[in-house]
Amino acid sequence: MANARKLDRSRKSIGNIRKITRTMELISTARFRKAMDRASAAARFTERITRLVADLAEAGLEVKHPLLEPRDTVKSAVLLVLTANRGLCGGYNSGVLRLAFPRHQELLAEVPNVRLEVSGKRGISAFRFRKIAMAESYLQFDDQPKFVDVAQIASRYLDAYAKGQLDRLDVAYTRFLSASRQVPVVETLLPLGSLVEEEDDEGLDDADRVQPQYEFLPSAESILEEVVPASFKARLFKCFLDAGVSEQISRMVAMKSATDSATRMIRRLSTAYNRARQSQITKEISEIIGGVEALKNA
Repeated sequence: MANARKLDRSRKSIGNIRKITRTMELISTARFRKAMDRASAAARFTERITRLVADLAEAGLEVKHPLLEPRDTVKSAVLLVLTANRGLCGGYNSGVLRLAFPRHQELLAEVPNVRLEVSGKRGISAFRFRKIAMAESYLQFDDQPKFVDVAQIASRYLDAYAKGQLDRLDVAYTRFLSASRQVPVVETLLPLGSLVEEEDDEGLDDADRVQPQYEFLPSAESILEEVVPASFKARLFKCFLDAGVSEQISRMVAMKSATDSATRMIRRLSTAYNRARQSQITKEISEIIGGVEALKNA
C-alpha cells in the first residue's frame, strides 16, 4: 500500500505543478497578444520613417546629418543587451547572451573604450557571474516598455554621439519576425547609415524602385534635424518591443511544453497507481479467502 500511496502523492504534486504552468501559459498568452499589437504597430511606423530617411539619403541632395555618417575611427562603443527580468521562458535569455558575450569580446579587441549596458535581471546576473563590469543596468523594462523611458536612453546616446563621446552603438536582442519565429540578433543602431543600408537590402532593386521627389519647407536641414533622431528613437524602441513580445512567446511555449509534459506524467502515474492498487486489492482478497479457508479447516 505504501507504493500506491507514494504514486498518489506524486500524481497530486505534479497535478499542482500543472495548474501553475497552465496558469502561467494563459497569462503569457494574454500578455503576448497585447505586446504583439504594440510591436506590430511600432514596426509599421519604424519601417516607414526608416524608409523616409533612406529616401532622403538617396535623393541626391547636398544634405548631411552627423547621425548618418560613420566615424573614420571608432574610439568609443556601447553594447546594449536586452534580456528578461524573469526566467521560465525557454532559451530566450541564453539565445541573446550567446551572441552578446562574443560581440563584447570583439568590441574590446577593436575599440579602446567599450561600455556595457544590460537590461533585465537575467542578463545582469549572467555578466556578474562572469565578472564582467557593466556601466549601466536597467530593471524597469518588461514586455510593455514605455516610449518615454526608452526615449531618455536614446537621447543620452544621441547627445554622446553628437559630442563625439560615442562612435558606435550595438544592441543585442531577440528580433520578432512572426508568432512562430524570433531570432536573437546583434544590430548596429549608430551610426544610422547602417540602418539605411539594411533597409535598402530588404527592399526592391535599384532598377525597380521609383525615387520619390520631395519639396522641403522650410529647408531639408531643419527636417532632417527632426526626422533622423526620431528614426533612431523609433528603432531603439522597436528593439525593446521586439524583446518583450519574444519573451512572452518563449514563456508561453515553455509553459505549454511543461503543461503537456506534466499531463503525460500524470497519465503514466495514474496507470501505475491503478495497477499497484489493483495488485494490493487482489492480495488483500487472497489473504481474506485464505483466512476463511483456514477457519473452515479448523
